[in-house]
Amino acid sequence: MRPTLIAIGALLCLACRSVPDRPEPDAAAVHPPEPAASNPHEALDHLDQRRPVPLLPMMAQHQKQSMREHLEAVQAVVAAAAVGDFEQVAAASRRMGFSESTGRMCEHMGAAAPGFTERALGFHHAADEIAIAADRRDGPAVLTALSSTLSACTSCHAEYKQQPVAALPEAG
Repeated sequence: MRPTLIAIGALLCLACRSVPDRPEPDAAAVHPPEPAASNPHEALDHLDQRRPVPLLPMMAQHQKQSMREHLEAVQAVVAAAAVGDFEQVAAASRRMGFSESTGRMCEHMGAAAPGFTERALGFHHAADEIAIAADRRDGPAVLTALSSTLSACTSCHAEYKQQPVAALPEAG
């Protein structure tokens, strides 16, 4: 078995070497030039093309703390699921789930960023599905719901970034 694996590995190496040389990617495409900015925070903001969520500094801090708490809840869900403790899975997931106060907070935080509130609410409702699966003692469904919840997180973080502001835009 081992000589066969070695032979396959050698063939793969030779096959890779026989591929015609490809031109190196343009350095500017791989590492775009940094914009002229007066400070590194402005440069980073210019490079980060995600949609802004305007927030007062206190709101931004509150939102970051909430997201850290969500990560702690995800960690607790995983730890409990690993040992089949469905009661703890449900309890941890409910820390991320939807409530009326959470809904109001999401609406307030996302008021100046079109689409953000809907994504935030989607995350909380996805977390509710983890608890529903845990209440049924359905391990695979717990993991599927956890995957959907994490997908809501990653897609939102891929699209939005906090933008601390001195004053919120007028609601219109």
